[in-house]
Amino acid sequence: MTTESYHPGRYWHVIDDGRIQCDLCPRDCKLKEGQRGACFVRMRHENQIVLTTYGRSSGFCIDPIEKKPLNHFYPGSSVLSFGTAGCNLACKFCQNWDISKSRDMDRLMDQASPETIAIAAERNGCKSVAFTYNDPVIFAEYAMDTADACHARGIKTVAVTAGYIHAQARRDFFAKIDATNVDLKAFTDEFYYKLTGSHLQPVLDTLIYLRHETDVWFEITTLLIPGKNDSDEELTAMCKWIKNELGTDVPLHFSAFHPDHKMPDVPATPPATLIRARDIALKQGLHYVYTGNVHNKEGDTTFCPECHSVLIERDWYQINQYRLSEGGHCPDCGTALAGRFDKNAGTFGARRIPIAINTGGI
Repeated sequence: MTTESYHPGRYWHVIDDGRIQCDLCPRDCKLKEGQRGACFVRMRHENQIVLTTYGRSSGFCIDPIEKKPLNHFYPGSSVLSFGTAGCNLACKFCQNWDISKSRDMDRLMDQASPETIAIAAERNGCKSVAFTYNDPVIFAEYAMDTADACHARGIKTVAVTAGYIHAQARRDFFAKIDATNVDLKAFTDEFYYKLTGSHLQPVLDTLIYLRHETDVWFEITTLLIPGKNDSDEELTAMCKWIKNELGTDVPLHFSAFHPDHKMPDVPATPPATLIRARDIALKQGLHYVYTGNVHNKEGDTTFCPECHSVLIERDWYQINQYRLSEGGHCPDCGTALAGRFDKNAGTFGARRIPIAINTGGI
C-alpha cells in the first residue's frame, strides 16, 4: 500500500514511553512506528494514527433496510450497503469473518469517495446508506465523511455495529448517524471476554448513550448460539435490563447462528430457540421482538403493542401488509408505533443488487 492511501486518524495520544495509544475503542492499542492496532486497519505511521482503508470498500450492494436488520426505520426502503476490512472485536463465531478478519487489503477492490457513495445512493433511489459487513467504528473517519456527503443530498445514514467505542468517538460518530443496529452479543462479560476478546460494559454504555443522549433510532440484535448465550436466565436478565434502562419500545431481534469461523462444531440455532427467546422478551414487556435467519412469519411481523393488530406483515424481507395511519399510528386503536415511518411502505422488496461504483455502477 502506498502512503497516499493513508488517511489521518483521530482519537489518539502519545504516552510516556513514546508509543501512541489509539483512543477510538476500549482496546486502547499502544503502537510503535509501523504497528497496526487489533482492528488491523488503524496504524501508526510517521508518529500519528492513520486509517488505511479510507475510500476503499469490500463491495457495494443495495439491500432492503430490514436486512440490517431495521424493522422500524422506513420499512420497505432500499439501503446502499458497504464495508471495508478488519474489526476491533475477535468474535470466534463471526458470520462475516472473510471481511472482518481480512488481512488482505487487495480484496478492497471498490474505491469510492464519500461524495461518490452519496451520488450512487441518490441515483439508485436509496433512502439510506449503511456502514455494515464489518464494524464501521474502525473506519469512523470514512463513515463520518460519507455521512456528511449523504446528508447534503437528503440521504439517511445507518450504522450496523457492535457498539465497542470510547465516549468521545461515540459522540462524534453517532452525531452523523440516523439509525443504528447494535449487536448485543450476550449478557455476560464472560461470553464477551472468551468469545469476542472484549467486554460487555462498553456496549451497554453505548446503548444507554443512544437512548438517553441522542435522537438516533436504534434496534438491537442478539445472535443466539446454542449453549453459549441462550439460557432462559440470561435472556430474562437481558430483557429486564433493556426494559429498565432503554424502555419497552426498542426493537429486539433474535438471530440464528450457523456454524462458521472458529466455531464450526457448534450446531445451528434451532428455530424453537428463537421462538422461546421471543416469548421471554414479550413476557418481560418488550413491545417489538423479532426473529431472524429463520422463516417465521410471526417473528417477522410488527404488531400493535396495545391492541395487538397486525400493522406491518412481513414474509422474510417482503412486506405484504402496511397498516399505519398518518404519523405512524395503529389505525385500529390510535397507538403510535415507535420508529421512523413514511405514509406508505417502500416497495424495494427482498432483492439484493450488487453494484460496482468505481466502474460506473452509479
